Amino acid sequence: MRSPAPAAARIAVVGAGPGGLTCARILQNHGIPVTVYDRDPHPRARDQGGTLDLHADDGQIALREAGLIEEFLRLARPEGQEMRRLDPGGRIVRRHLPDEGELSRPEIDRGVLRELLLDSLEPGTVRWDHALEAVSGPGDGPDGGPVGGSGGGVKDGSRDGPGGGRGGGPRWLRFRDGTAAEADLVIGADGAFSRVRPAVSAAVPRYIGAGFLEAWFHDVENAHPGLAALVGQGGALAADGDRALFAQRNSGDHIRVYIIQRLPQDWIAASGLDAGNTAGIRDRLLDAFSGWSPSMLRMITDNDGPYVDRPLFALPVPHAWEHDPAVTLLGDAAHLMPPLGVGANLAMLDACELALALAGSATVGDAVRTYEKTMLPRAAETARFLENGIEGLLELEEDGGEGIGFGPPV
Repeated sequence: MRSPAPAAARIAVVGAGPGGLTCARILQNHGIPVTVYDRDPHPRARDQGGTLDLHADDGQIALREAGLIEEFLRLARPEGQEMRRLDPGGRIVRRHLPDEGELSRPEIDRGVLRELLLDSLEPGTVRWDHALEAVSGPGDGPDGGPVGGSGGGVKDGSRDGPGGGRGGGPRWLRFRDGTAAEADLVIGADGAFSRVRPAVSAAVPRYIGAGFLEAWFHDVENAHPGLAALVGQGGALAADGDRALFAQRNSGDHIRVYIIQRLPQDWIAASGLDAGNTAGIRDRLLDAFSGWSPSMLRMITDNDGPYVDRPLFALPVPHAWEHDPAVTLLGDAAHLMPPLGVGANLAMLDACELALALAGSATVGDAVRTYEKTMLPRAAETARFLENGIEGLLELEEDGGEGIGFGPPV
């Protein structure tokens, strides 16, 4: 079956994160219809995470193409580009202060960015409360079985590949509530544990041997003035060679701290604790960080509420798949890497390039091939560079200053 023209195709984006929404916005700017499906019941169903820096050479390129750069700059926090490197005693080792007018990587809260993108879309573009179970086809019905057959799921993988086919023809998206939708192109923008990825790749994320515990601090200028002064207007990192604390200023007088350690993935349960046992986890952390100054230990002892466990995963490097004209991936679904400040930026650049390829190609299949020809090598190169990047956050050596670019998990 010949791949359809993009303007006539049923295009489904799975995932209403920065990448998926950027792709939808640029497609709509070019008159190409698109539907976005997301598992959240509504836009404010869950916390969207902390702050991120959008780079002039990727994330901002996408926002400019989306026609949203001016609104982004109005909402962003250039002062958030300040970066401090501390020692375990709380002394500033190095400090980067942004120049006046510097906009190379201003910060914006993830929730604010999501609202900016959502508000730019045509009404009804996002279908909330659509948790994807699987992608099937071609030749399958909405229940996952062959058209005219008995149903019962995706059949012989030797026919369909890892999860549902390499040939032309529409795909079925099957959702957790039992509903289904047919699409000529499925774009997986659904993150680390993508439900779209198995349609083109058998790769699964692996634990990288380190994790973050996230701690929140609210009303910091009044309730946590010492921490506010220590962190400044941007981010602050301290490490002792085996563990690290990374604090990041968010808007609304909030700070998030990421406690970084090399540990087994199940370390909390293996310690006889559960994620809600804040006091027990804190005791373990204080033992691990013994020798750090009281001012630094406030990042462990004074948080408002429980810790959030965020084990870190990555996809194999390189990660690639056989071209499928009806399914492709972007962002973490395509190239999950350690959280070192590039994830959202690469996702938005992917989204921009895919949307522009669709706007400029005769068929959907041609556009997907054009997009992947650029995206896959770039992702592999970046992933190789960042593969052991978490070790850099844990190093005791006195580096920091300009060029630091890392952030919280996606």
